Amino acid sequence: MLSVLNDVSRHSRVPHPTAGRTLLWGIAASAVLTGLVWLLGRRLEGIELLPDQGASWYYWKLPEPTVWTRASAWLGYAAHQIASWWLIYYAQTRVRRYTAGLHRVNVIALAVNFGFVVLHTLQTHLFYDGLAQDVSIFSSQGSVVLLLVAVLLMENGRRGLFAGRPAPISAEVVTFARKYHGYLFSWAAVYTFWYHPMESTSGHLVGFFYMFLLLLQGSLFMTRAHTDRRWTVTLELLVAAHGTLVAVMSSGPGGAWPMFLFGFLGIFVITQMHGLGLSRATRWILAAAYAGAVLVVYAALGFGRVDEIVRIPVIEYLLVAVLAVLLWLGLRAARRVTGRGPGDGRARPAPAGGRPAPGEPERGEASAGRDRS
Repeated sequence: MLSVLNDVSRHSRVPHPTAGRTLLWGIAASAVLTGLVWLLGRRLEGIELLPDQGASWYYWKLPEPTVWTRASAWLGYAAHQIASWWLIYYAQTRVRRYTAGLHRVNVIALAVNFGFVVLHTLQTHLFYDGLAQDVSIFSSQGSVVLLLVAVLLMENGRRGLFAGRPAPISAEVVTFARKYHGYLFSWAAVYTFWYHPMESTSGHLVGFFYMFLLLLQGSLFMTRAHTDRRWTVTLELLVAAHGTLVAVMSSGPGGAWPMFLFGFLGIFVITQMHGLGLSRATRWILAAAYAGAVLVVYAALGFGRVDEIVRIPVIEYLLVAVLAVLLWLGLRAARRVTGRGPGDGRARPAPAGGRPAPGEPERGEASAGRDRS
């Protein structure tokens, strides 16, 4: 793959497309791909599945898996994951600056992810099973939660954690998370993508659209579109829409959907909106609108349930603290073993062009936190 990337970079004369325009086209393509999943999903209606056995049971898996159904999912996932990690490594070690246009490696990453979307579609219709046959449903949900928690940690310096105020997280921890977050995010997206068969239920369609957007984001590394604040916050907020819609579809209007809606929107009001450059008045209006919506909904559902809106924020903020401590302990242990931490806690000088070295935050970002996920 290294030689292919070098050959493409050396011989291609095609002008670099604008990353922002590619992002818009990618969002449209994600919607089209989701529509194709819906159309093709009708072919899967005849597959017999076991009865639902509760919250810890994943319904969409074959009653009698075979070696081939398992191997098709795991080999497809492994190939997708290795390819994604290799492309991230290549970008970190060979691409020297952030640009408004696409790098050649971005074009290849987009093609690779599209190819694996096609492969997973074929795999579903030939063998059906995803990774869900062998791993817990909580591993899929947990991978996305870990991604969201890592974003909160990385953005702590730029937008703070509580009403614009940063939590006391080591700059070394934040720098490490920024440098290597791509590997974690790639795992979360690719693993969750291959966890599910390409079913066409409403919940699957919403989830696959979100996964397509995450794969798109992961393909735009080292471009300014990848770090656009409005786009990255949109990705964070989409989990509120996804969680709410799935809850409504599974348990109806009287179910737990307010926990997901107001839980994730609560994180937006507490943390995420403070990184968008909004005026204080606008932020107060958004906070008031949130509080008003909570009052209206729970006036109908009963205020005895209102405590559920704090569950998701409490869990995520606690996990930020846990992740920060674990990374700090890991860096401390690495320093003791090697005599220095990864990068020795010092950013390398920015190369020509004024952008950071691959994988490093911009100069001064260890404290200012300008790098976005």
